[in-house]
Amino acid sequence: MSGNPYQDDRGNRDLSITNPKGIGEIDGTRKSGAARPAPGGPFLIGEAMTGGYGRGADILHGCTIAVEKGQIAVIVGPNGAGKSTAMKAVFGMLDLRAGHVRLDGEDITALTPQARVAKGMAFVPQTNNIFTSLTVQENLEMGAFLRDDDFRGTMEQVFELFPILRDKRRQPAGELSGGQRQQVAVGRALMTRPKVLMLDEPTAGVSPIVMDELFDRIIEVARTGISILMVEQNARQALEIADKGYVLVQGGNAFAGTGKELLADAEVRRSFLGG
Repeated sequence: MSGNPYQDDRGNRDLSITNPKGIGEIDGTRKSGAARPAPGGPFLIGEAMTGGYGRGADILHGCTIAVEKGQIAVIVGPNGAGKSTAMKAVFGMLDLRAGHVRLDGEDITALTPQARVAKGMAFVPQTNNIFTSLTVQENLEMGAFLRDDDFRGTMEQVFELFPILRDKRRQPAGELSGGQRQQVAVGRALMTRPKVLMLDEPTAGVSPIVMDELFDRIIEVARTGISILMVEQNARQALEIADKGYVLVQGGNAFAGTGKELLADAEVRRSFLGG
């Protein structure tokens, strides 16, 4: 892969994709409603999260996930460890029974996913993440649904990041390859000018070459100042680009550290990276 993922010069070089001024709030709160001021800490953190779906059993047990501004945090672990559930909890897709979520110093635990999008969060699910009947360009335009400004500059930057999408912009997204569909999904999320981009298994089902290309693009996005939080099944490759890594087991934190630290940890390598 190109570039050094551990270099520390990921300054905010792209103010039209990032959102330095934020997006206006929309009406969409849960429980007590509004976001509340909170003490300083990581740019985004889901802290001591416990919860599950509906009235079912807890899947997360005191799980903590965090990412700093302009950095890449990766969640890895065995199947059924609660990785995707942790992501969804941070995004507000399930109610927490304990713990809280903070974004840029605000407690957003009570906000709905829609309100979190307005606060600067974007989430790309693993599957069903594009509108297959719409063209590539129409998918990107859908990503700008909250914006009332001229978003053509952002679309141009998405095309620069993913050149194949420019070539196929008039083609129905459902006709694209798996890797190209993922580029559409990420591109549509970037059209919101997020502060945080959350990716659930972005390289699932793609070839190793496409995986490397996607990881390169993820590094480029982080260099613009956007925080990246992702769940990834290709653990070793993901940790190679990670500023921070979390290994989850049975809904809790088993290991945490920089990507380099986890790759160098003998127990992590033996238990989760195939030796």
